[in-house]
Amino acid sequence: MNLTTTYLGLELKSPLVPSASPLSEDIDNIRLMQDMGAGAIVMHSLFEEQLTLEKYELHHHLSYGTESFAEALTYFPQPTNFRVGPEEYLDHIRKATEQVDIPIIASLNGCSPGGWTEYGKLMQEAGASALELNIYYVPTNPNLISSEIEQNYIDILTSVKNAVTIPVAVKLSPYFTNTANMAKQLDDHGADGLVLFNRFYQPDINLENLEVEPHVLLSTAQDMRLPLRWIAILYGHIQGSLAATSGIHNAHDVIKMLMVGANVTMLCSVLLREGITHIQCLEKDLQEWMEIHEYESVKQMQGTMSQLNCPNPSAFERAQYMKALQTYNPAWGRVYTNK
Repeated sequence: MNLTTTYLGLELKSPLVPSASPLSEDIDNIRLMQDMGAGAIVMHSLFEEQLTLEKYELHHHLSYGTESFAEALTYFPQPTNFRVGPEEYLDHIRKATEQVDIPIIASLNGCSPGGWTEYGKLMQEAGASALELNIYYVPTNPNLISSEIEQNYIDILTSVKNAVTIPVAVKLSPYFTNTANMAKQLDDHGADGLVLFNRFYQPDINLENLEVEPHVLLSTAQDMRLPLRWIAILYGHIQGSLAATSGIHNAHDVIKMLMVGANVTMLCSVLLREGITHIQCLEKDLQEWMEIHEYESVKQMQGTMSQLNCPNPSAFERAQYMKALQTYNPAWGRVYTNK
């Protein structure tokens, strides 16, 4: 079976791409990902806070003399929270590109245009084949209007595109007023691809310590429904590539994402649970399914079940919502007890 696909203008041997995670912090893991069949690898993210702390030495100056105001310290991440610094990250890219033949995609996680361009260029110089802008931005100002939020994304993309020549993808949030329009704007401003969607990890409350603390939950199969729907809707309406991420755990999930129009399917939670060797299992199951259903290539199935091409285009819109409610059986959620 021909598993090749094109993503961000890069020819990949497979649509199976490990996404940004701690697994890529180890060179041995990166080599194993290639050996197991990965088409490309998205590196763990470099955070803008790391760039700020190193370049301007803000940590020292902002924390100096604040011992009497302990709450002020909580606004800034501790350097120990970061596994690697910017220089180590760039060196890691260099080593990774020397060790493997598949594309290495650098991931930059920030929130302002100025903090991105310099390190975008350095990542390119270090050997990255492409750059993923992981824009983790949660607006909390009630006076900030939606157009300003959208413009912030566009400004970041534009500044990075002007600074680098390698392809640039944007990892998009699902929380825009009009996701389709935001995707179109980014596409019009030069995004080579969109990654749908960024999972915003929500905080939790520790009832014993009465503290707000981070709580990472790995994805489940249900999480794939949101990117599946939007990739199906966007396919054919934008020029850039589409990457599906979140909730992809087995070969059937991969196939569904490809059929709605994804160029690649990104893996994270399943590799953290099952290990990197699970990539090989996914590839084997994908090939078996394609053989049984007489598909000769991945490209043959891409987009066949998108909104443009599926027999019932309204299934991705309001009609499907009404149909789902009408077909729900209350008995499915009934709890039985023995008396």
